[in-house]
Amino acid sequence: MIAVRGYEGRRVAVLGLGRSGLSAARALRAGGAEALCWDDNPAAREVAEGEGFQCVDLGAPGAFEGVVSLILSPGIPHLYPAPNRVVRAAWEAGVPVDNDIGLFFRSLGAADWGGFDTVPKVVAVTGSNGKSTTAALIHHVLAEAGRAVELAGNIGRGVLDIDPPGDGGVVVLELSSYQTDLARALTPDVAVFTNLSPDHLDRHGGMGGYFAAKRRLFAEGGPDRCIIGVDEDEGRYLVNQLSEGPGDDRVIPVSVERKLTGPGWHVFAKNGFLAEYRKGRQAGSIDLRKIAGLPGAHNHQNACCAYAVCRTLGLAPREIEKGFQSFGGLPHRSQIVGEKDGVRFVNDSKATNVDSAAKALKAFGNIRWICGGLEKEGGIAALLEVTGSVVKAYVIGREAAGFAVQLQGVEAEVCGDMARAVRRAVEEAQPGEVILLAPAAASFDQYDSFEKRGDDFMAEVAKYL
Repeated sequence: MIAVRGYEGRRVAVLGLGRSGLSAARALRAGGAEALCWDDNPAAREVAEGEGFQCVDLGAPGAFEGVVSLILSPGIPHLYPAPNRVVRAAWEAGVPVDNDIGLFFRSLGAADWGGFDTVPKVVAVTGSNGKSTTAALIHHVLAEAGRAVELAGNIGRGVLDIDPPGDGGVVVLELSSYQTDLARALTPDVAVFTNLSPDHLDRHGGMGGYFAAKRRLFAEGGPDRCIIGVDEDEGRYLVNQLSEGPGDDRVIPVSVERKLTGPGWHVFAKNGFLAEYRKGRQAGSIDLRKIAGLPGAHNHQNACCAYAVCRTLGLAPREIEKGFQSFGGLPHRSQIVGEKDGVRFVNDSKATNVDSAAKALKAFGNIRWICGGLEKEGGIAALLEVTGSVVKAYVIGREAAGFAVQLQGVEAEVCGDMARAVRRAVEEAQPGEVILLAPAAASFDQYDSFEKRGDDFMAEVAKYL
């Protein structure tokens, strides 16, 4: 556990008692603070009280008397579409609002760090798509190379639940826009921006607010190294803002759409080959085409980002390639479930928006596509440009009929539920085809999470394997 520093003997309020909230409360107590907790869910309050925490309705009059900070869980709105009532109460009381990420960065350093031969490093990864895979891949490669490394944040453990890193240790964090937007301290040594596409726009007041939340990772103290995906204008803008000139190798652009040139430090993938260039000369390369855990251009972008991070941390290209080869991928992200009679089954339930679904569709050929769910803002029109490899779509979700109507030019069958969609796809599939779950929509119309949706897909597939 990372004990929170700076609040010894003072009262700190914690709103939201899920994984990050309870973790923050424990870390505050370990650092000598008094944590006052609240969650609108009685069951969550019961768990906290069972651990000895005092639960107080933080929206009640006078609740913030003597409180020096409010720690907010990421799922609770702090500005858009409207601030939570407790956040408003904190504003009125003049109490600063923070989150567990902010507590982590202000509490990480320890007095014994001065005696380390190599000071620990923090790598933080954000972006719209691929950040989980990128963070997990960095962690995997470093661990395979024998480095002491921990994975936390939006993946793995809560940031305050990890052990304090030792001499030469590395902490890899996956951070969502909800987390970067609010953290009052945000100072990684290496920061990664994978890409940007519309998502969570209601929580950020539009695309500009969403990008601003991601951009904060690079603004609050300036990372020593910045790895930036430049296949969107926002990434190019960010590189321009951070770089002091063409040869500034503190900023490493990454692309899977074109060869990157110039005197600086670049990593790109073209036709399945990753290449690293420094000062105009090639410094490393990896053939990504046969790495089973990283299929498709979107995973090649993840590989480029992870490669750049690992190079900044001192690994050789061959060490990184070895780690790539043993990476099994993450559940629900282009996860190859199995193969039978020449038909492959792929679970990409994490493709909850149009951009991530498009990447999945471009990664495979001859696709029987299971899609649909709770449609996000902007519709699915942009997907029609990448459906050339779709043999047929099998649409699930409560609004399946409306979703299917939008799939112009694609043969679509309204199935409604996962069991029927998988059964119909299996009945019609031919050798050489792929049955791909890439919903292009949220899961909450039928499932509690994208993980539950992916699990249901795999359970249905298991009946045929």
